[in-house]
Parts: sequence; C-alpha cells; structure tokens
Amino acid sequence: MTRAQLDKQPDEVAAMFDRTARRYDLVNDVISLGQVRLWRKAVAAAVDAGPGEIVLDLGAGTGTSTDAFTTLGARAIASDFSLGMLRTGVLRHGGNALTGDGVPFVAGDALRLPFADGVFDAVTISVALRNVHDTAQALREMSRVTRPGGRLVILEFSHVTFGAFDLIYREYLMRLLPKVAKVFGSNDDSYEYLAESIREWPDQPTLARVIQNAGWERVAWRNLTMGIVAMHRGFKPA
Repeated sequence: MTRAQLDKQPDEVAAMFDRTARRYDLVNDVISLGQVRLWRKAVAAAVDAGPGEIVLDLGAGTGTSTDAFTTLGARAIASDFSLGMLRTGVLRHGGNALTGDGVPFVAGDALRLPFADGVFDAVTISVALRNVHDTAQALREMSRVTRPGGRLVILEFSHVTFGAFDLIYREYLMRLLPKVAKVFGSNDDSYEYLAESIREWPDQPTLARVIQNAGWERVAWRNLTMGIVAMHRGFKPA
C-alpha cells in the first residue's frame, strides 16, 4: 500500500508521509503555486508569538512552518508522527534533533502528545489536522498542553467560497494534483489521498463547531485564497 485510506489509520498515514518526506516541501510549493509561503506568514502573524513564549507546531513535518514562529523571539517545537519527515527536517536544520538551529524536533502523536499539561502559550497545526484519526480528541489534547488563556491556530484546506472557481479547483485536485506530484518525483498515490481527504473535510462553520465543542472559546475563522484554505483561531478558557 502506497497511500493511506480515508479512515486515516495512524500507521498508514505516517508511512505515507515517510515516503513523501524528501520532496514534500518542493511539491507543496509547486502544487500551491507558491501560496503555501503566504499561508505560513499568515499563520505566524495570527500566532503572534513573542519573547518568552513557547509555541508547539504540530504536524510540522520538516519544520519549514516552525521557523516562522521564532522570528519575534519565541521558542518553537516542531512535532510530527512521521519519523521520515522529522529526519528530513533535522538534516535541513543542522543535523541535531535537540537543537536543529534553535528548533527542537520531537516525535509525537496528536492524539497522545508527549508534553505536560499547560506548557505552551500557543499550539498550531497547518494542513495536518485533516490527517488525524480523531479530530475532536486531537483538539482536546491540544487544549490539555496549552496554558489557560493560550491560543490555538489551525490552517487547513477548506471549501472554496467563490462558486465559479469551485469546479475548476475540484478538477485540479482530483485530476492534475497527483500528476504534478509524480512529475516532481513524489509519491503520486499520496496526493490522491490528499485530494480525496480535502474533498471530504468539513466546511469552515462545521469545523468551527468541532473546535468549540472540544473546549475552545472565541472560535473564529478567516478564509485565505478564496477559501482554498481557512485559518481557524480559538482560545483556551482562562
């Protein structure tokens, strides 16, 4: 099996990302037409982590997203359950999993995070919540490791808000995206899963309710790139 199924069994998802790790960042840049870089900046601005704060970047993969949280002086930890992605990230950050140019890399399952209660000022997860077997449990676990009053920022593929563009986008997802991935030497079967999982993911208001039901408050969202992705934000009750 070269791809995970939509029931998102953790071992299948982790193995799939292990195989795509080497080319993951390059393919993301290509298939998003460079938009992924703008999305990362938007997430970093929403997290707004300053000196003395600690940020947990879940589903961090190779740590490309994590770097953006340290520019204002915060500390950030990159965590993922794909060892292949983490190994690639460690090599790109200097070869030391504990220091990695200032970003520690920690293997962790979003459903059972290896961190104590209330240690993070902010928790963020970008285009990875969709791959978790139990979304509600992951959101509760994120709340557990966040301090009271701390914040949550989620970036995830969502539902296009511009009707005339929606059909074109869905055709791109299902037909062209795996072919583009194959051209750039990545696992095209994995990108078939990506396309299918995006189509099955709930829309913006539905995800907001799931986040709120998991215990987060003041939940809101903002669409980016016509709703191709949406950024949801919430706070842990003080």
